[in-house]
Amino acid sequence: MEIIAKNRKAYFQYEILEKFETGIVLTGTEVKSIRNKDVSINESFAHIDHGEVFIHEMHIGQYKQGNRQNHEPKRLRKLLLHKREINKIVGKVKQKGYTMVPLSLYFKEGRVKVELALVRGKTTIDKRDDIKKRTIEREIQRAMR
Repeated sequence: MEIIAKNRKAYFQYEILEKFETGIVLTGTEVKSIRNKDVSINESFAHIDHGEVFIHEMHIGQYKQGNRQNHEPKRLRKLLLHKREINKIVGKVKQKGYTMVPLSLYFKEGRVKVELALVRGKTTIDKRDDIKKRTIEREIQRAMR
């Protein structure tokens, strides 16, 4: 498993409730750009529309050697999930404050996969607590050395 891109902000800004591994529908030039690691998922999010899951604002740069049939960098891309997984997500997203955010993009057995998470936004107090825990753990590790 080769990790292409990771959404590090998501771990800090959101409380991760559940993770899903999804496929993604791509064109040929998009796959080549992803292999070159010309991709950003930091500002992206997923949305359910008519029983299908789509990812918005995922930037995949244009392939340098591509011709006039090159892809649109921020186009809407469909995620591949089973119907029962989509129904499970729909039930939870209808609750207040829940959304879907991609955590990472990676190759698994030659196919591009997206790790999608069901998340709830953290408050500033929760973020401060996380920072405190992290600094305490660092100090403990330094003291043990």
